Amino acid sequence: MEPKKNPKADLTRNSGLYFAIGLAVVLFVTWQAIEWKTYEKQENFEYTMDVEELLDEEVPITEQINTPPPPPPPAAPEVIEVVEDEEEVEETIIESTETDQEEEIVEVEEIVEVEEEVAVDVPFTVIEDKPMFPACKDVPKNQQFQCFKENLDKHVRKTFRYPEIAQEMGIQGRVYVNFRINKDGTITILNTRAPDKSLDEEARRIINKLPQLIPGKQRGRPTPVTFAYPIVFKLN
Repeated sequence: MEPKKNPKADLTRNSGLYFAIGLAVVLFVTWQAIEWKTYEKQENFEYTMDVEELLDEEVPITEQINTPPPPPPPAAPEVIEVVEDEEEVEETIIESTETDQEEEIVEVEEIVEVEEEVAVDVPFTVIEDKPMFPACKDVPKNQQFQCFKENLDKHVRKTFRYPEIAQEMGIQGRVYVNFRINKDGTITILNTRAPDKSLDEEARRIINKLPQLIPGKQRGRPTPVTFAYPIVFKLN
């Protein structure tokens, strides 16, 4: 069956092309409208300032006026005290320091106080003449320390008693006794270090039982000497 209309007379044949052209035209116009720029007219003007006229103006010169300082206040008048002739005035007598031939000259003796030298403890190892037991009196110097140590050990073994309370509690250890041999040969305990009080007391008792020793000497003078000695308490 053949169509009745002429194909050339169909309006929708090129509608897609016309739509694309129209869309391109609209976009172009819109873009031109967005990019359109306008500028305001600027009026040219000239302004001149005559600097010479401003510089020709006279500037008044100010002068500094020196004002004189105010005058000083008037001084108060001195009060003059009138003293009657009858009033007695004490006179100061100045004695002369010159001596006459008849005057005796008394010599004043100057008393000079001599301070006693303070004895300083010297360690046993550096003292010149070491303290000694009476049994070591005739021992040479190079054997003095060995003799002192042997007699001290003998004294400790002879005097030693293990405290009963320490034995019952099983307490044992080493007690360090630091004592001083004074200038007269007596003993002074300085400090002790012990693991228990009973051991400390026994160590002090042993050292206090030492006999009077021959004191140490430094440059020929009796000097206090310090000595540290350990006493061992050990249970069998």
